Amino acid sequence: MEIKMEKIEQLRGFLQATDWEQWEQLERDQTKDIPMPPRQKTYPADSQLFDLVAAADLKVGQQSLKEIIGQRRSRRKYQQLPLNREELSYLLWATQGADQENDRLRTVPSAGARHPFETYLLINRVEGFQPGLYRYLPLEHKLLLIRHDQGLMSQVNQACRNQRFVGESAVVFVWTVIPYRTEWRYSILSHKVIAIDVGHLCQNLYLASESIGAGTCGIGAYNQEKIDQLLGVDGEEEFTIYLASVGKIDN
Repeated sequence: MEIKMEKIEQLRGFLQATDWEQWEQLERDQTKDIPMPPRQKTYPADSQLFDLVAAADLKVGQQSLKEIIGQRRSRRKYQQLPLNREELSYLLWATQGADQENDRLRTVPSAGARHPFETYLLINRVEGFQPGLYRYLPLEHKLLLIRHDQGLMSQVNQACRNQRFVGESAVVFVWTVIPYRTEWRYSILSHKVIAIDVGHLCQNLYLASESIGAGTCGIGAYNQEKIDQLLGVDGEEEFTIYLASVGKIDN
C-alpha cells in the first residue's frame, strides 16, 4: 500500500514545535471557567479494592540509578515466576504514584500536571492476586478489581499480533488516555504533549523493573479495537495508548 507523501508531511508536522503564542489566544475550557475534569476515574462504592504497599514502606529497588540505566533493555524472555505484592506496588508507584500532600504531583512529569492516563493491569502471575483485569487508583494507591478472567493473557497476546512474550509475562500494563483531561487546558495542542507524556510512564517502568530483577518491553503493535474492548473502554473518550509486558528476567 503506497503511503501518500502529503500524509507523511502532516504527521511530521505533528512532531514539530507547537505555536504556543497562538495557544495563548485560544478560547479553552479552562479559560471559560468550565470545571476541571477529575484526575481519576470514579468507581462503584461496592468495588473490591486491594491494598498495596505504601511508598514509604517499599524496600525494593535499591540498585543505583547509574547501574539501572546501563543495563536497561527491552526484555522479552521471562521466567515463570510471580511478582510479589511489594514489587507490583513499587512498579505502580514508580509509574503513576501520586504525592500524598498534592495529588497534582506524581512520579512522572505531565504537561500542566494534567496526567491524562489510567493504568490497567492484566495480571497473570502476582502473589496474592487472582488472574484478571485490574485498575490502579493512584490517589488511593490501591488496585480495583474489574473482573477475574483466566483467559485474559491469551486474548491480549492475540490482540498484540501474537507476540508470544506478551502472554508469557507476569503482568501486562495497559495505559489508556482520557484526552479531555489535557484538552481542557491545552485544546488543539494537547495531543503532542499526551504523546510525550506517555513515554515518561513507560521509561519509569523500564527503570523500576530493572531495579527489581524484572524486565519490561513497551508494545506499540496492538489492535486498537480489541484492546479497548478487552478493557471495556469506549474507544473515543478513553482509549488504549500504550502497553508493556513485565516479568522476571530469563537470561
